[in-house]
Amino acid sequence: MIKYFFLLILSFPAYYFSQGFQVNLQGQKQQGMGGAGTAFIQDAATVFFNPGGMSFVANSVILGATPTIAKGAFQNANTNEISRTNSPVSYPFAAYGVVGLKDSSQLKFGFGIYTPFGSTVQWENGWTGRFALTRLQLRAIFFQPTISYKITNKIGVGAGFIYASGKVNLQKDIPIIDADGNYASAELNGKAEGYGFNTGIYFTPTKKFAVGLTYRSGIKMAVNNGTATFKVPASVAANFPNGKFTSKLPLPSVTTIGFKYEVNSKLNLALDINYVGWKAYDTLAFDYEVNTTSLLDTKSARSYKNTIAFRSGAQYAISTKLMARLGLAYGITPVQNGYVTPETPDANRINYTAGIGYQISNKFKLDASFLFTHLKRSDTNLETNLSGTFKTNVIAPGFSIGYIF
Repeated sequence: MIKYFFLLILSFPAYYFSQGFQVNLQGQKQQGMGGAGTAFIQDAATVFFNPGGMSFVANSVILGATPTIAKGAFQNANTNEISRTNSPVSYPFAAYGVVGLKDSSQLKFGFGIYTPFGSTVQWENGWTGRFALTRLQLRAIFFQPTISYKITNKIGVGAGFIYASGKVNLQKDIPIIDADGNYASAELNGKAEGYGFNTGIYFTPTKKFAVGLTYRSGIKMAVNNGTATFKVPASVAANFPNGKFTSKLPLPSVTTIGFKYEVNSKLNLALDINYVGWKAYDTLAFDYEVNTTSLLDTKSARSYKNTIAFRSGAQYAISTKLMARLGLAYGITPVQNGYVTPETPDANRINYTAGIGYQISNKFKLDASFLFTHLKRSDTNLETNLSGTFKTNVIAPGFSIGYIF
């Protein structure tokens, strides 16, 4: 039963807006356009969206955040009992900088710090799935130094190294009752780190049309010396020893092709197509420092599948200083039937987005975005037998400020 609790280490959080636990909240302009930004090069967020286009960006910095509110509910298929989450607001952020010897330099250096994974999922006390999860808190930060070179006025290439650092705190109840009628509980704390890269090509064959191609590598987040703590009756304490564990979190690779078309001097359209290598998440294994008959090393099938997402958007220049944006994204879930969990109640989804941008001066720009998505997924988990329907509503208003050198 304890192994069900440790499923969560690979759930960096599906509770957000994209397939599985992939999150696409790395730039306000792009967020307002459904997350499309591979071929529409606008600002320093290109460090994330397409390193190949970074050499076309002015020397600049951007700092932004996207407060995120997620409300979830679960209806048990056997009892019709409804349980709800009371998760706190989370605050994903992103900061980017691009610099060259001159603004027109062919060679540009960039740096990004962003949080593609990070949230708290907390279910109400005594909910029907408390033996699968009561609380999950995650914090992850990616650091990406990047270099980009403009080969010609039409072609740019770039690559960035990624160092990922994360923390996790997981809690659940255990179906053991003490003398006072309280359930036992388990808590998992761990730090994880991993390495990867982000590469891209940007090409503008005509003035109005651009195409981008990027590849973000998979990252194996290694959890070493994690700590498992159990609060159980003294009579069974020997079966649940506090101790260390190790595991790995396979974050998927993402291959993206993007297109941008300038309809006229005021209207631009963008489309990104993501191919996400979720098949790497086939099995979840844990190695515990101390094993007992109740706490064994485990291997749990996850059986995720590779998926595709479509992100599209439009930007319209209301004036020389004011921009309006709309977007729509559709993502296919990698979670197959039988593998839905309270941490990853994922489903095929549509994201609705909007945004606005205002140029305060020649140096300063403000951008804001808004995202809404609704999820609904019915399933019976093959391991926990938790059966029912998950519903989730997410809203995410974001903002950023940019400065051009």
